[in-house]
Amino acid sequence: MDKARIYVDFNEMVSEDVFLLSKEDVKKDSFGNLVTFYEGMPVSIYSDDCDDEGRTDNLIGEAVAVKVDLREYPYWKNVKWCCRVDMDGLMHESDL
Repeated sequence: MDKARIYVDFNEMVSEDVFLLSKEDVKKDSFGNLVTFYEGMPVSIYSDDCDDEGRTDNLIGEAVAVKVDLREYPYWKNVKWCCRVDMDGLMHESDL
């Protein structure tokens, strides 16, 4: 990876550009560093993906940490942090 990034599952979508980020205030990045979130924090993200040949080619992008009221989503009510993703900036690592 080009830099430390936080894992986001793009299947856990709250809205068209908001995804679940963390159940806790702290999460490890791809380099093993502990990252403490705050509202409006810029976050470099990645999600597992592969190319047509089955080789790893993660999706990467930039986002902003946000708190979203998820009480209406019973499975996500324990989630503390989401991220608002710049959808135009998402790309595969191989496109860097």
